[in-house]
Amino acid sequence: MGNKTPVLRSRASQFYRRLWTSETAVMVLMALLVGLGGGFGSVIFRWLINSFHYFFFDILSQWLSFMGPYYIIVVPALGGLIVGPLIHFLAREARGHGVPEVMEAIALRGGRIRPIVVLVKSLASSITIGSGGSVGREGPIVQIGSALGSTIGRVFCLSDERTKNLVACGAAAGIAATFNAPIAGVIFALEVILGEFGVTQFTTVVVASVTASVIGRIYFGNIPAFPIPSYAPVSFWELPIYAVLGLIAALVGVAYTRILYRFEDLFDAWRFPPYLKPAVGGLVIGLIGLQFPQIFGVGYESIEAVLHHELTLVTVGLLIVVKILATSITIGSGGSGGVFAPSLFIGAMLGGFFGLLVHQWMPQGTAVPAAYSLVGMSAVFAAAARAPITSILILFEMTQDYRIILPLMLATVLSTVIARHIDKESIYTLKLRRRGIDVYAGKNLNLMRTILVGEAMTPRERLTTVPPDMPLAVLARTFDETHHHGLAVVDENDILLGVVTLADLERAGPEALLTGVVRDICTKRVRTSFSDETLEDALRHFGALDVGRIPVVDRAKPTRLLGMLRRGDIIHAYSHAHLDHQARVVHMQRAQLEHQAGERAVEVHLLDRDQAVDKTIGELEIPADCIIASIRRGSRVLIPRGQTRLEAGDIVVALVADEQGEQELINRLRLSGTAKEIHA
Repeated sequence: MGNKTPVLRSRASQFYRRLWTSETAVMVLMALLVGLGGGFGSVIFRWLINSFHYFFFDILSQWLSFMGPYYIIVVPALGGLIVGPLIHFLAREARGHGVPEVMEAIALRGGRIRPIVVLVKSLASSITIGSGGSVGREGPIVQIGSALGSTIGRVFCLSDERTKNLVACGAAAGIAATFNAPIAGVIFALEVILGEFGVTQFTTVVVASVTASVIGRIYFGNIPAFPIPSYAPVSFWELPIYAVLGLIAALVGVAYTRILYRFEDLFDAWRFPPYLKPAVGGLVIGLIGLQFPQIFGVGYESIEAVLHHELTLVTVGLLIVVKILATSITIGSGGSGGVFAPSLFIGAMLGGFFGLLVHQWMPQGTAVPAAYSLVGMSAVFAAAARAPITSILILFEMTQDYRIILPLMLATVLSTVIARHIDKESIYTLKLRRRGIDVYAGKNLNLMRTILVGEAMTPRERLTTVPPDMPLAVLARTFDETHHHGLAVVDENDILLGVVTLADLERAGPEALLTGVVRDICTKRVRTSFSDETLEDALRHFGALDVGRIPVVDRAKPTRLLGMLRRGDIIHAYSHAHLDHQARVVHMQRAQLEHQAGERAVEVHLLDRDQAVDKTIGELEIPADCIIASIRRGSRVLIPRGQTRLEAGDIVVALVADEQGEQELINRLRLSGTAKEIHA
C-alpha cells in the first residue's frame, strides 16, 4: 500500500498538469464556476429586489401613512437618495444599464471588471428597482455575472482572452438564471457581449448558461415568465399585418434609444451634485407613478395584464409613451437598472395597442391582441439592441409558446433591418460610441467607413472646371493639358450643370469639334455625393453607375460644387488610412493603458468663436498626456486623425489624466467655458 501511494500521487499530479494545460478543460472548469456564481448571484439579486420592494412599498408606506396615496411620490426619490452616493463614491461604472460597461471592459481592459462592482451593482440596482425605478433587472444581472467571471479570471491569473470568455460566460449565466432562458443566454453573450461566434466561446458559454439555468429552475421553478392566454393564429394572410407591426416597432425602438440618451445628456449638462440627481429623477418618477403606477419597477405584471386583455386601449397607448419617459428619466438621472425589461414592456404595449386596433377592424381575420403583444415585445427589443436572434429565442423561451414563431421571426428581422438603416448604433453600443469606443472595430474593420468624402475629394479650388459654352476644340486641348478624363461643367454663377468626359468628346465626332460646345455633349443629370458621407457610401455610387468620378456638392445647396471625388482620390485616401490604422492601434493600446491607470473622459463642445474651429488635429498640438478618442459631429462619430478638421458644433471626446490635463486641453482648444466630465 505504501508503494502505491507515491504512484497514485504521481498520476494525480500528471492528470492535474494535463488538465491545467488543456485549453478546453481549463475553460470548461472555469465556466462551471462562473455558472454557479451567476446562478446563485441571480437568486440573491432577485431576493434583494423583493426585499427592498417590501421595505419601500409596505413598511415605508406605513411610516408615511399620513401622506395618504401621495406617499409613492417620495418613495423613488428616497431610493435615489441612497443609490446616488452609493454609485458615485464606490463604483461609478455601476450607473446605468450595465451592458455597455461590460462591453467596454472587453474592448478596453481585457475583460477586467473590479470585484466591488458585484456588490455595488447588486445593491444599487435592487434599491432602484425595489423603490419603483422604471428599469429592468437583466442589465444588472449581466454586469454582476460578468464581474464574477472577471474576478475568477483574475484570481486564477488567466490571460485577457480567457478572461473575456469568462465575462461572456457570466453574462450568459445571469440571463439564463433570471429569465429561465438558457439558449437565449448563450446567444445574448455571443451576439451582444462578444460580437462573435467561436467553438471555444460557444462551449464555455453553454456550460455556464446550463449550470446557472439549473440553479434558477431549482429556486424559481421551470415555468414561463409570462403565462400566455389561449389563442391561435388565424391565417398566413395575417403575416403582412405583423410586418407592419415590425416597421412601427423599429421606429419606436429607435425613438426609445434616442430619448434615453437625450435625457442622459440633459441630466449630465445640469450643474447639480451628481450623487443627488437620482433622487431628483426618482421624485419625477413618483409624480408620474401617481397617475400611472404601472411604470414602477420591472413591469411584468402590466405585461401580463395586456396579454390577458385587462387594459383599455387608451391606457395601453399612453403607457407606451410614459414608459419610455420614465425609463429615460430613471437611467438618465443616474439610476441603476437594465433596458431589456422596459423594451419588453414598451413592445408589449405597442403590440397590444396595434392588436386591439386591427382586431376591431378585422375580428375574424386576425388573432387576439395578445399575439401582437408577444411579437411587439421581440420586435422593439430587437430594434433597440440590434439582436434579432436573442430577441426571437428569449421570447420563445420566456413564453414557451411556438405557435407565434413565424410572425415573431418576420417582425423581429424587419424591425432590426429598418432600425439599423435609421441608426447604425444600438442602445448598448451608442453609449460607447459617444465615448469614442468602437467595440467591433477590431473584428470588422472597414477603413472606408472611417473616411469622409470631404477628406478624400479634390477640393473646388484645385479643380479644373469648364463653362457650358466652351468650344469642343478648346475642351480637347484642356483634356490634353490636364490629363483628366472628366471635368465638372459650371456656369458663370458657379452652379454645377453636369460633367463632361473624354468619352463624351470622342463620341461627338470630328464635325462637332468644329462647331459644338460643351453644353451639347455633357451629361446633365449626374449622380452627386455629399462631403459628410463616408467613402463606403460613395463607392456604392461608383459601382452602380460605373463612373470614374462623382461631383461633391453642398447638402444644403445641391447645385454648389465643393469638389470632385475620383477613383484615384479614393485609393490615395485608403492608402493613407491604412497607414494610419497602425497608429490607431497604438492609440487604442495607449488608451487601454491610460484607462486602466485611472484616466477620465471629458467632452469639449466647440463654439463658433473657438480658435480650434477650422483647424486640423495636427495643427492644435494636443498635449502628449491627452488622447482624443472621438469627434461627435451631429449624428456621426468620427475617428480623429491628424488631418481631421474641426468644425463649430463638434463635440471632442478626450481622455485626460487629471484636472490639469483637462485644463490644458481646454486652453489648446480655446474653449470659452469648461469641459464636461463623462466618465471616471
